[in-house]
Amino acid sequence: MTIDSQANERVRLAIADAVHSGREVGVQVAAYHRGRLVIDAWGGLADPDTRRHVDGDTLFNVYSVTKAVAATAIHLLVDRGLLADDTPVADHWPEYGAHGKDRTTVRDVLTHRACVPQMPDGVTPERLVDWGWMTRAIADLEPLAEPGTRTMYLSMTFGWILGELVRRVDPQRRSLGRFVREEIAEPLGITDLWIGLPDVHAARVARQIDAMSPVPPEHLPPLFLASMPPAVALAPPVFERPEVRRAEVAGVGGIFNARSEARFWALLAQGGELDGVRLLSHGRVAMLNTPRARCEEPDPVMFGFPLPLTVGGFWFGGEHPPVCSVRNPQAICHPGQGGSIGWADPDAQLAVAICHNRLFNPASAAEDAILPIADAIREGLGL
Repeated sequence: MTIDSQANERVRLAIADAVHSGREVGVQVAAYHRGRLVIDAWGGLADPDTRRHVDGDTLFNVYSVTKAVAATAIHLLVDRGLLADDTPVADHWPEYGAHGKDRTTVRDVLTHRACVPQMPDGVTPERLVDWGWMTRAIADLEPLAEPGTRTMYLSMTFGWILGELVRRVDPQRRSLGRFVREEIAEPLGITDLWIGLPDVHAARVARQIDAMSPVPPEHLPPLFLASMPPAVALAPPVFERPEVRRAEVAGVGGIFNARSEARFWALLAQGGELDGVRLLSHGRVAMLNTPRARCEEPDPVMFGFPLPLTVGGFWFGGEHPPVCSVRNPQAICHPGQGGSIGWADPDAQLAVAICHNRLFNPASAAEDAILPIADAIREGLGL
């Protein structure tokens, strides 16, 4: 461990300021620079009711940051010659080809152009945790447009499609959570990158504080509601249920700590190799920030805004939330519901994870409580 004490203190003070001002409740930050952990800071409360404080081992729900890990599992399989970007999903999962989805490719899913953003009818928290029910129901979805022709953000379905692909392609037929643990986390010495949290770790999870501004359903795009139905909303009443925590909710159910998540991003910031362990080819990592086709196309799921997505299944950094904290438009990142974010900036050889428990989606950079913390990381490291 090579913590930069001055940079770490700068970040700790930024966290303290965010907590003191009420913009955050509990925060945890880790950063790797040039392959070494240089920032490992935290502050605030993991549970305001019990006054449990955040520490370096506290775990956080990170929601869609999980998608970056799921996508990386697919890239490992492609690198190993077990899968190809332009292979139809149905070649490995025949049932998925129903209702005209037979030509949907792996790339269509990674780039959110599979045209099945809607969750299955009748989904409940009980069904959310039933992998067989979810994958059968998603395989039977009718696409809302010809797959590959439209952008429609796969808010939740992304995880089950990629996770079932992993299970069917992996020679050992492992679930996504187990594959990530055995093929990504363990080789890199990562301890807390959970897709499916064992009960023994449940007491370490920070309690979520929902600070979202309520929006009447009639003011939300119909596809937004279809992609994240109220019955399984990305919110504490669903995702703090013990059975949901322990299930592999593969696109939005990750429970990480910043230290482990930053090490995952460091693999990508260092070109696929970290501490002498190579998991991805340099060429594969180099293409992950290639813009997907028609990046400027409005996304009807996400309020008609264009999404800055890459062919690799990641987001670009940008000027506006939820990715303004990343700064470099060439960096790859993934935001999560409520403001968690992680990124890899190969130009600066910087990898960052910011986890927190006050769920709030800022509408502008001025509202983004994460941005001053991210700036403190860069300033502290002289980047």
